[in-house]
Amino acid sequence: MIDDDTDMTIGIPNFRDVGGHETAGGAPVRAGRLFRSVALDRVSDEDLVALERLGLRTIFDLRTREEQARYPDRLPHGATLVSLDVLADQGEADYGAVAAHLREPERHTRGGSASDMERFNVAAYRDLVRLGSARAAYHAFFERLADGGAPALVHCTGGKDRTGWAVAALLLLLGVDEDAIMADYLASHEAVRARFAPMIDDFVARGGERSVIEAMLSAKPAYLRAAIDTMAQDYGSIESYFSTGLGLDDAVPARLRTAFLE
Repeated sequence: MIDDDTDMTIGIPNFRDVGGHETAGGAPVRAGRLFRSVALDRVSDEDLVALERLGLRTIFDLRTREEQARYPDRLPHGATLVSLDVLADQGEADYGAVAAHLREPERHTRGGSASDMERFNVAAYRDLVRLGSARAAYHAFFERLADGGAPALVHCTGGKDRTGWAVAALLLLLGVDEDAIMADYLASHEAVRARFAPMIDDFVARGGERSVIEAMLSAKPAYLRAAIDTMAQDYGSIESYFSTGLGLDDAVPARLRTAFLE
């Protein structure tokens, strides 16, 4: 992640430039090409103007159709919205279960634990690699990004999970070290918890265990590790994930490297 004046002037939670990382080949990832953040439904007028100054061409929204309809993005002028429901194939059951944890904390306190939520999240990160809807969404994301979609911003709800894998997969393809990728992912931890602090406090006030909801809303190494390991187990390499898993033409990774490496 780079630390520049542009990032400092935008108050959107969990907003940052994906550029600035060094790669194994020595070429840094270009700044100003891809940004990440939470959903843009609460963006202030001032931050909307700041986003417009970035010259964004594309906003990638990885949330469910329901999330997008209920909390639509505020778009900067000149940007095209691309809606990609990563978890469409997960069905209603999993989302319903998580929503129940928030609505009925007393029920979850009796029957669950932070460890249960961590296991849920690990499974969800495996789904980011394996679900048909996830593979279709990330196919479209990387194809559009390679085909003149940048400068772009990608987000989900908190900018941590669905967005986290999108960014991690790109950085892996570009040759960024896994330790640096993990550090970038973990940078979402405090920002997401701060964004959802009222939700956490309400959950606790209604009888829920703080450790349970914090496990759900945290960025933990085990979560991203589950996605990386699943990718390696199923496809052997990030290149094979892009070609076999996502069904992308070999020209797409080549164009991404051209667009994103100095």
